[in-house]
Amino acid sequence: MIQADELGAYSLADDEFLDVQSITDAMMTTSQSLTELAIRFFLNLVVCWVLVQFFYYRKSRRRDYYFTFMVFSSAMLMLLYMMGNVEVGVGLTLGLFAIFGVIRYRTETVPIREMTYLFVIIALAAMNGLAPIYKLVGGGSAGAHYVLDWGAAGVAVIANALVLCLVWVLESEKLLRHTSAKLVLYDRIDLIVPERRAELVADLEKRIGLKVDNVEVGHVDFLKDAAFLKVYYTLEKGQSASIDTLTKAKDFVE
Repeated sequence: MIQADELGAYSLADDEFLDVQSITDAMMTTSQSLTELAIRFFLNLVVCWVLVQFFYYRKSRRRDYYFTFMVFSSAMLMLLYMMGNVEVGVGLTLGLFAIFGVIRYRTETVPIREMTYLFVIIALAAMNGLAPIYKLVGGGSAGAHYVLDWGAAGVAVIANALVLCLVWVLESEKLLRHTSAKLVLYDRIDLIVPERRAELVADLEKRIGLKVDNVEVGHVDFLKDAAFLKVYYTLEKGQSASIDTLTKAKDFVE
């Protein structure tokens, strides 16, 4: 009896072990896995290319960020897709990404517009890398198997399109008044006083050839008769100003 009970216990344990291992669960075939990877990769690549090429680069003309955004997006998608299928989970993946991001970008002053696009691209890569596009069907004697879920894939495409539409609306020339600012080292500090603001604006407009909207006075050096001014002006349609705030030649990147 004791042996029978022990055998029954071992038999039950074996059944539970086999159930935990889920050896009967359906698995995607190699062709399905490759198809899924291709759909995710090219969807993400096309969406990010449209975002960078037609919205970001059209105004900024920064080739360094163009390269960064495109490579970052593809690498992020591959990282999430590959590690999302193993036990480490998405949480650790995002944690590793955050560590690498802090190590690289903590010494670089990234403008707010570029940082915004970077986060949008990360969000798109996460969405395209983790959104379910295959579903499990069948079961019983027929056997469960995976098939492409066109409904879920359509939802993923629509989600990407909505993000692009939002950026397009916010970047529209008709919606926003695009302004920029120049940093000017000004030599006529006698004009920086409030009562001579009109003369200051007129002198700046004559020198830089722009319609000045506003002027802010910064550091003043009375020994050198100079002051730092921040001059705000309205951009013409289609005009970009990506280096107005740079004051050193080494900061300029072609």
